[in-house]
Amino acid sequence: MVESMSSRPTVAVAGATGSVGTALREALREEYDVVGLTRSPVRARANATASEEWRHADLFDPYAVREGLEGADYAIYLVHSMLPSARLTQGQAADLDLLQADNFVRAAEAEGIEQILYLGALVPKDQSPLPAPLRRRLEMEQVLASTSVPLTTLRAGLVVGAGGTWLSMLLNLVRRLPVMVLPSWTRAETQPIALRDVVRGLKKSLGTPSTYEATYDVGGPDAMSYREMLLRTADVLGLRRRTTTVPMESPRLSKLWIWLFGSVPWALVTPVVDSLRFQTRVQPNEMHQWLQNGALSFEEALEAAVDDTGHPLPNPRDELREREDAVIRDQSVVRSVQRMPCPPEFTARDVADEYLRWLPRLGWPALRVHVEHGRVAHFELRPVGTLLRLRFAADRSPEGRQLFFVTGGMLAKGEGERSGRLEFRQVLGGTSVLAAIHDFSPRLPWYVYNSTQALAHLVVMWGFRQHLERLTAQQSETGSVSSALHGPSS
Repeated sequence: MVESMSSRPTVAVAGATGSVGTALREALREEYDVVGLTRSPVRARANATASEEWRHADLFDPYAVREGLEGADYAIYLVHSMLPSARLTQGQAADLDLLQADNFVRAAEAEGIEQILYLGALVPKDQSPLPAPLRRRLEMEQVLASTSVPLTTLRAGLVVGAGGTWLSMLLNLVRRLPVMVLPSWTRAETQPIALRDVVRGLKKSLGTPSTYEATYDVGGPDAMSYREMLLRTADVLGLRRRTTTVPMESPRLSKLWIWLFGSVPWALVTPVVDSLRFQTRVQPNEMHQWLQNGALSFEEALEAAVDDTGHPLPNPRDELREREDAVIRDQSVVRSVQRMPCPPEFTARDVADEYLRWLPRLGWPALRVHVEHGRVAHFELRPVGTLLRLRFAADRSPEGRQLFFVTGGMLAKGEGERSGRLEFRQVLGGTSVLAAIHDFSPRLPWYVYNSTQALAHLVVMWGFRQHLERLTAQQSETGSVSSALHGPSS
């Protein structure tokens, strides 16, 4: 880790290797000491220079995040769970995001961070019902604002800049389709903003007390529909394109069409289309008004994001992605995160204890969970032996979190604390709990594990979620939970 002797403020940027993070680091470098945080050890080594510090910080590990934020005055959060973080990842992107954001904000509070900046998404006036990608961004805001560290949020629509994945999708569609049949949702308006202007807004907010605990909508000078955006993109590229709009929504067909011709991963198509289907325009505010002085138009921002042939400038992440993927394959670990309701009277400890009590009730008479003093749990399959052994980590289980290390068993590879960890984490004001397995190393051959133990885990988590839902419903009906809250019997 590089020790900075500078008297300038230090800013830690999580998500520093993305298109926004890359541009922001460059903009802040003259006035701040910038620390880039990345979950990739490959990027941490490759990007480190004498003038820029990089730290490997796995956001799924709260103690690694604390080390990453050590010595920082401000923290900027630009992370979204789009790319895999393990060889097998089970769970919704929204739940992965929640867990990382909760780790980040807890670490920021513990390290005395003065302010957190977050780049969120524009939301429509009518927030019911919201599409999943926008609900996910609002949940992130809620989590990041849940401690004493003041949060400043800029909500932006489509960001037009070099390396943007959605921009590559847009350019590919316009280049490849001379005639486009568009569904009715493409009439909905949004307000794209230049990457340069997003960076201006973030820089202006950084360390400015008047922006603490404030939320600002930001956008470019022009609101436009997705259809208009396609035609204006064609003009910039010097192409003539025809469109016709049909009176149907067809979001699934739209996603398939965009996936086929846009040349971007399916996981990235869905959130973009789901967001564009809703009208999201900027609500007037002082930050947006300030940005309009010198703001780039859509065409100017687009021209700055493409090369001489009209192709998008490369994504900053692309160069090292193959090496990152190779490391993930070599590590061969599992991450699984599932969200469940938390009964009103339960703490994280109650949920963990209920899990250990409930598991033998699955109807598997040969399965027994034995809990020793100190909450060391043995999952035994008679007469085979111990499948897994968990040891409670009291020193790493603050309020709202219960952590168990996987310390052995027939299904785990390695001994001690190297086999993975299981945690139960309360989020969203205690109304939900995340049951998560991190860095689990299976002993079974990978192809066998995927088709047996991995699926079994999902079935078990589904059953436990149903169990917690029944307890929650019972609580709302009777006002009490019919489950002992004094820990599992041994």
